[in-house]
Amino acid sequence: MPTESNRSWARLWPTVALIALLLLLFRDTAMAMVAIWVRSETFTHAFLVPPIVIWLAWRQRHLLATIPDKPVPWLLVVFAGACFLWLLGELATVTAASQFALVSLIVVGVVAVHGWGVARVLAFPLAFLYFSVPLGEFLVPSLMEGTADFTVLALRLSGIPVYREGLQFVIPSGTWSVVEACSGVRYLIASFMVGALFAYLNYRSLSRRLAFVAVSLIVPIAANWLRAYMIVMIGHLSGNELATGVDHLVYGWVFFGIVIGLMFMIGARWADAGDPPEAGETCAVAPSVLRPMVPAVAAALLLGTYGLMWKLEHDGAGAPRSPVLPAALAGGWQAADAPAIPWVPGYKNPSVASTRTYMQGGRAAWVWVGYYRGQGDDRKLVSSVNEIAGLEQKVWAQTQRGATNVALPAGAVPLRTGEIRRGAKLDAQGSERVSVRMVYRVGSRWTTSDAAAKLLQAFQRLAGGGDDGAVVIVATPSGPQADADLAQLAQSSLPLLAQELDAIRAQR
Repeated sequence: MPTESNRSWARLWPTVALIALLLLLFRDTAMAMVAIWVRSETFTHAFLVPPIVIWLAWRQRHLLATIPDKPVPWLLVVFAGACFLWLLGELATVTAASQFALVSLIVVGVVAVHGWGVARVLAFPLAFLYFSVPLGEFLVPSLMEGTADFTVLALRLSGIPVYREGLQFVIPSGTWSVVEACSGVRYLIASFMVGALFAYLNYRSLSRRLAFVAVSLIVPIAANWLRAYMIVMIGHLSGNELATGVDHLVYGWVFFGIVIGLMFMIGARWADAGDPPEAGETCAVAPSVLRPMVPAVAAALLLGTYGLMWKLEHDGAGAPRSPVLPAALAGGWQAADAPAIPWVPGYKNPSVASTRTYMQGGRAAWVWVGYYRGQGDDRKLVSSVNEIAGLEQKVWAQTQRGATNVALPAGAVPLRTGEIRRGAKLDAQGSERVSVRMVYRVGSRWTTSDAAAKLLQAFQRLAGGGDDGAVVIVATPSGPQADADLAQLAQSSLPLLAQELDAIRAQR
């Protein structure tokens, strides 16, 4: 005859089966997460998340055994919403959304099957599971900007003259640049995860837990600013003999380790965790029609979502043709065999791309179009690594960013503005500079918003229109005439390009 303990463990099988089905159907999303853990040092910590979650749940096993299952059927609506979020993420190639939805399906599935009593006990382990999502790289540009702002300010307060342009700056002893590794995002994410775990295990008061988590977010940012400033000062005072090579990173990690260690030592002084609550008697699992129904409906939702995604992925579209750029534009701009665009725009791996040089009155301009179809991890119209100059470019760097509008017969079109320069020099006179304007075309819409472009792409695919999209860049050498030339070029080229891009999209 089965014991109460065996019946308690038997409660888990519907959940285990549901999670197994989820990981089987959405295995590409799960494997993409693991691939990021493997290749990115920023998210290597995520390998620890699943075993920590299992251990945290195991610590509560005796208490969980006393709580009966009370399924929550209405949470299936939330479960369906998470399925839709995963579908949108896949259709728009927003891997972070798909991965967040995958974890949410596990969390919501557990609560829906077992009820709020179990959810209260497992609230932190379930929330901790979100640390497995490799999310946070979108913070890199703003963190880099903040690091550069603080470092330059601290150097000036130290009496050192600084000339800054973008993320690069010059001091009397040499040139420095804030690169991605200087953003501190690794320190921030690692500190957030470890700080949240520390707070959960060492405090029982919610206010103390939240306060320590807040500290674990603030301290690594401030520590990274100090680290960057100290490295520049060490290099400056040592005549660039120290803190300029491998020891640059070593000093950074040593300093970070000391600061975080001190944070935990101080936090431990107010620890009040005590012993976990004692468990009562093991509960009997009451029979209910909801117990098999909730996981069965959840499984049907997973199968339906996977089936719809499979259908949309197999639309059989062929490769697009290259966009044909006009031979002449208003204002006397004529296509010419002059030198091509002097840099390669940092939009990676378009399906096809076209560029053309235009001349007018001795002035040069360029139009570049990148067209995307069959988007995936290796080919995305909108991506954090896609930039006008390109995040991985060594020769060119973007120094200015902004926005403007151009008036067209169909209405105003937004444009991103910017200036890029050769990265070899920082002096304002000696560098080659190019002014640029950029805009996306998705479906029949122009936009400069990454989020809007992603949503337009997702709903276009749901409507059976494929994932086609394009980016258009208009550029000319910087100078007093650049803004007027770019406005004229955009105003005359975009209506013609809209017709051309719509024609390519129609030939799927």
